[in-house]
Amino acid sequence: MDSEIFEKYKKAGKVNIKAKNLVEKLAKPGAKVLDIAEKVENLIKEEGARLAFPANISINNIAAHYTPDYECKIVLGEDDLVKFDLGVQVDGFIADSAITITTNPKNDLHVKLIEAAQKSLEKAIELVKPGVKIEKIGETIENTMKSFGVKPIENLTGHGVGQYVQHDEPIIPNVKKSGGILEEGMSIAIEPFSTNGEGLVYDDKEVQIYEFIAKIPVRLMEARRILMMAEKDFEKLPFAKRWIEKKIGKLKLALAFRELNQFGALYQYPVLKEKGNGLVAQFEHTMVVQKDGAFVTTMGQK
Repeated sequence: MDSEIFEKYKKAGKVNIKAKNLVEKLAKPGAKVLDIAEKVENLIKEEGARLAFPANISINNIAAHYTPDYECKIVLGEDDLVKFDLGVQVDGFIADSAITITTNPKNDLHVKLIEAAQKSLEKAIELVKPGVKIEKIGETIENTMKSFGVKPIENLTGHGVGQYVQHDEPIIPNVKKSGGILEEGMSIAIEPFSTNGEGLVYDDKEVQIYEFIAKIPVRLMEARRILMMAEKDFEKLPFAKRWIEKKIGKLKLALAFRELNQFGALYQYPVLKEKGNGLVAQFEHTMVVQKDGAFVTTMGQK
C-alpha cells in the first residue's frame, strides 16, 4: 500500500478512536441518543476528518443501521445494550469501528454478549496476514461465540473498505463459509455480532440512512437538492435523513424521498433487527493486512 494512503487510513483511525472515547463518556442512563450522535459527529469534523456514515446507535435487539431522526426523543435506559458503529474518512479512506456498552454492568447476559463479540474479534485479528483463508476467520468467530453459549449473526459480515467505498470486497463472514484469501495491502473491517436470539437479522420498515446511487432526473426541486447534497456534500457515502431534515422540512422531505426512492436514485439502509428478538452486541475494527499481520487502524496507535 502507498505510504500516503496508509497515513490517511491511520489518521482516520486516530479520529475514530477519539470518537469512541467520547461515546464511552456519554453513554449513560438518561443520555439522549440524538445528543450523543450529534456530539460524536461534530467531534469527527472538529478533528479535521469527515463522516464515512452517520453515527449508528443501535439498542438491544436492533443490530445495526439505526441513527436518530431530527426529532428523536429516545434516551438510554437503565438496562440497555447499545452498539455504537462509527465511520471516519480522510480523503475517502475509511476507519469503521464499533463498540458495545451496557448501561447495566450487573446484567450477566449483557456482559456475556459483550465478551463473546470482543473475544471473537480479538481471535480473528490474530489470524490476519497474507495467505490466510477467510473461511478460517469465520470459523474462528463462530467457534468463539459458541464457547460463550451465544450465536454469531450469520447474515451480517465484515468487509473490505475502499476509497469512498464503505462495503467492498472481500466479504468476511462471522460463520464458517468458503471465501477468498487475504492479500497484503488489503484494507478490511471485521465485525462479529453476538446474540442470544436466532442468529439472523431482518429489515425493519424504518429507514434513517440513505446513500447516493445515481444522478437521475427527478421532478421535485427538493428531490433534486437532496440528490445534489448526496453526491457532492456527502461524497456519495451514507448520510442521515436528519442531516437535511431541518433544511427542507418534514413534509417536503417525505415527498422528496418518496420520489427519489421511486426512481431508484438512493440506496436505503433499513434498520436491522434480530429475528428472534434477541439482544445483540457488536465489536469492529478496521485494519490493513501487512506482511507480518494486521495493522489495526482503529486500535491504539503509536
